[in-house]
Amino acid sequence: MTQPADATGRVLPAKASVVLAMLLLVYIFNFLDRMMLSILATPIQADLGLSDSQMGLLGGLAFAVLYSTLAVPLSAVADRTSRSMVITIALVFWSAFTALCGVAQNFMQIFLARVGVGIGEAGGVAPSYAIIGDYFPPRRRATALAIYSLGIPIGSAVGVMGGGWIASTIDWRVAFFVMGGLGILIAPAFKLLVKDVPRVDSAETPAQPALSITAVFLILAKKPSFWFMAFGAAFSSMLGYGIGFWKPSFLIRSFELDLWGAALFSGGVLLIGGVTGMLAGGTLADRLGGDRKWYPRLPAIAFIIGAPIYAAGVMTDSLTLAFLLFLIPQGLNYVWFGPVLTAVQHLVEPRARATASAIFLLINNLIGLGGGIYALGVISDLYAPVYGDESLRISILTALPLYFVAGILMLLASRSIARDWIEEK
Repeated sequence: MTQPADATGRVLPAKASVVLAMLLLVYIFNFLDRMMLSILATPIQADLGLSDSQMGLLGGLAFAVLYSTLAVPLSAVADRTSRSMVITIALVFWSAFTALCGVAQNFMQIFLARVGVGIGEAGGVAPSYAIIGDYFPPRRRATALAIYSLGIPIGSAVGVMGGGWIASTIDWRVAFFVMGGLGILIAPAFKLLVKDVPRVDSAETPAQPALSITAVFLILAKKPSFWFMAFGAAFSSMLGYGIGFWKPSFLIRSFELDLWGAALFSGGVLLIGGVTGMLAGGTLADRLGGDRKWYPRLPAIAFIIGAPIYAAGVMTDSLTLAFLLFLIPQGLNYVWFGPVLTAVQHLVEPRARATASAIFLLINNLIGLGGGIYALGVISDLYAPVYGDESLRISILTALPLYFVAGILMLLASRSIARDWIEEK
């Protein structure tokens, strides 16, 4: 049997489709463990006596600070050693701490368990981007990254619906035990099937040593498109993570749904809207990417169109209309993943991809994941004396203009992206 090869004839150690499928599976567990907390917020708050601000800390800063910062050194290690091994170890680590969330008896215990989840997940995403960059040629890379990023809506939906079903029929603690245990079980299969591509810069040139974090940062520092895309993604993620986390609680409070009803609503929006938007973004980027400006321009258009539709969904009192309206911006606000993640891969040499992706994720997650969930919780607490159970609705509406800010930053990135782009030989 001959080994698989890419379009350039380069020999690959495994089939690209199998590798992508396994990376997607791990990413599903990444977001399953991360976002399951959103549907479990109501029973956790009732059991442990937590406020919206405290839940915001658990969903945001407790997870995001070390997740964002450790991703950079862990990705540098992955660039120098084995990307697949780093991901495998990370999977086991975050899954174990997910299970530990189920034994927490107070705020500090579950806070520390969430910190552990964040530490583990720091080693998962950026090395996966780099492996995809190794296995897929440029003309297919945006689509491959979009398929990988389906882990976000699928994992979030499975976490919300699976966690909601277990919590409503058994107990919220069991949901953490089950999901954490499943993640540990798939780790051996992942390491067996996902192999690192030998490091080469071209078909003729031997691999060069990986660049240091400082060297990669200095390269990116000279590229305006990177910073506009990173902060544009970060501001959009403040709303994406924030609304995604608080949507089940918003539905329970404002529409009087039970836990399972909120799980079905949220999971349905994530699956239908999220999967559609993710695939559309990657496919369009590959088709329009001959003009590099479209990589940030597509997300800009999506953010600006999606914001007012999101506002209409939040303001309506009709559950059916809210579902239909949420589908559109849910899709539009996932368009950015394929185009932007591909663009970041092309701002540096192949040997620096994991580190560059980690620096991008540091900005995106520290601001977006760390700030969005907590900020919406704090705003909700501030509004609660005036608006009562409607405080989350008003909190979301207050934050929606951030999508316009994200769109403007992406448009600014389109002005310099062609100049900053590194073409592969």
